Amino acid sequence: MPEQLEPSEVARRMREKPDSIVLLDVREPYERRMAAIVPSLYIPMNEVPDRLAEVPRDREVVVYCHSGARSMMVAGYLEENGFPTVANLAGGIDAWSVRVDPTVPRYN
Repeated sequence: MPEQLEPSEVARRMREKPDSIVLLDVREPYERRMAAIVPSLYIPMNEVPDRLAEVPRDREVVVYCHSGARSMMVAGYLEENGFPTVANLAGGIDAWSVRVDPTVPRYN
């Protein structure tokens, strides 16, 4: 089961070692248009199986969605497919907006 990382921990890692981590946004296109964590790689959840080659294997991959449920499924899928270091952003972009960056818009 993938590790759950708190938004503050992900933000710290991004600040301290930005080249060691990649955020993977697996939300739907309409969600991405409303809000995003920058920088992040964007691959909608249903496209991940066909686009695995785009996800770096040499860095920690932290997957996020709106609240953390879809991203947890994708993180598990990545682990099952041999990705060495995968985590889920606990609470998703909504928690990121509340705890790390209030400039990221919240939505329902």
